[in-house]
Amino acid sequence: QGYLVESGGGLVQSGGSLSLSCRADIENFYAYEMQWHRQAPGNERELVARIQSDYKRVYLNSVLGRFTISRDNTQNKVYLQMTDLKPEDTAIYYCKAQRYTPPREFWGRGTPVTVSS
Repeated sequence: QGYLVESGGGLVQSGGSLSLSCRADIENFYAYEMQWHRQAPGNERELVARIQSDYKRVYLNSVLGRFTISRDNTQNKVYLQMTDLKPEDTAIYYCKAQRYTPPREFWGRGTPVTVSS
């Protein structure tokens, strides 16, 4: 078993920055792909960014150049640095740990981000 805990959400003005953190209490954290997802009211949850165990990063097109995902395997943490935030970035942001072989996943409970115009 294990769990993830996100922190760092809040209210920010358009053009501002926020940094999200996710602490993972899971065994062999280094072996998991870590992901940030978000879900805005009335929308489906979408994958924002992911960082593989080899540190390869992939981003949603709309956040490319504004968001940066990183991980610290010594502290079992993953981060999402968000800059130049826009009102359309407003959502609940979720951290997810994904292992493919064998398959296993963990989700955090989310942290809210609100960007005012």
